[in-house]
Amino acid sequence: MADETGNRHLLLLHGLGATGEVWLPWAPLLERGWAGRWLAPDLAGHGWSPPLPTYSFEALAERVVAGLGPVAERLGPRDRLVLLGHSLGGVVALALAARSRRLPVDAVIGLGIKVAWTPAELGKARELAERPVTWFASRDEAARRYLRVAGLTGLFAPDHPVVDAGLRREDGRWRLAMDPAAFAVGKPGLPALLAATDVPVLLARGEQDPMVSDAQLKELGVPVITLPGLGHNAHVEDPAAVLDLLAPYAPPDRP
Repeated sequence: MADETGNRHLLLLHGLGATGEVWLPWAPLLERGWAGRWLAPDLAGHGWSPPLPTYSFEALAERVVAGLGPVAERLGPRDRLVLLGHSLGGVVALALAARSRRLPVDAVIGLGIKVAWTPAELGKARELAERPVTWFASRDEAARRYLRVAGLTGLFAPDHPVVDAGLRREDGRWRLAMDPAAFAVGKPGLPALLAATDVPVLLARGEQDPMVSDAQLKELGVPVITLPGLGHNAHVEDPAAVLDLLAPYAPPDRP
């Protein structure tokens, strides 16, 4: 039950190709630095979350809401949600914060959201979405492909437990858990998503992230923070630096 000031629950949303397990290294930091509850679900078509018939940011958000059902039922009248999403997860977080959805969202932090998409990039994404599932003879081969698809090569070893959630074994063969059709989610309409929410939004990027620039983010008219020396997966490279972005919205310390 919420106290007089309410509780703040942190929702962590992963990027395209990854799973909720990508936040696993955050657990010790959150245990010390986040007094409220936190959740890191798999987005639809990723990890253990079933695929969607067709992929859109709205449909991905709806699946998250459905998964929050038991949690939402236990929210007190003063309880709030703080949303931190990486890349695709950042767009889904903005969709969740739409005023029409009426979720008790306190703030959204979007990390590494790709704003500008060329026709060639969108065409490549559609091509990837139409490819059949690739099978691998060994877990190591599948793990290395998973790390490339999720942009995590060099950040996790192929045998790291985080990788397990992104793989499936069937009949002695290995594949990625991700539904390839998720690549076709399309280009996010950031201006429309921002216009549809009334909650504070912070957009952040790693200084070395090649997928989005400071200038592109600043055109959106919301606060922007650049994290020195970090790349697209800043939340994996330096969890503490990204966790610091949550400081203004952190719940009071535990008694």
